[in-house]
Amino acid sequence: MRLYKVIHRAPWRVVKISKKRQQLRFRRAMVALKIALAQEKQETKEMLSIYRRYTQGQTNKAELKRANEQFVDILKGLGLGVFAVLPFAPLTIPLVVKLGRIVGVDVLPSSFSMNKSIKELDAEISHENQKKAHNESLKK
Repeated sequence: MRLYKVIHRAPWRVVKISKKRQQLRFRRAMVALKIALAQEKQETKEMLSIYRRYTQGQTNKAELKRANEQFVDILKGLGLGVFAVLPFAPLTIPLVVKLGRIVGVDVLPSSFSMNKSIKELDAEISHENQKKAHNESLKK
């Protein structure tokens, strides 16, 4: 009878482990997206300040080149935004990215093509959890 209980519970344990794994994978993906969007936001602010200084004649060619690269990244993001509005976006966007790699065209903005390790993402998640717990303890 005891063996039956262990065998009977095994599929439930597998389901629970699989569910936890999927949740962790989703959370890692969301943290990676958050980091990429924060980087893109910072680069865009820098680009705008460089263009503002350019109108006053206070920039050099290296800064202007960096600002122009960021402008191209923004245009890449807008180009993918068109596919996000179309039906079947979860299918078309990966297809466009894959075709871009085959042809040799970089479709994704530079901040989204970063490859952070799983350990770095887990460290970021734990840091966010600690920050959240600290904020909740301050509220009480």
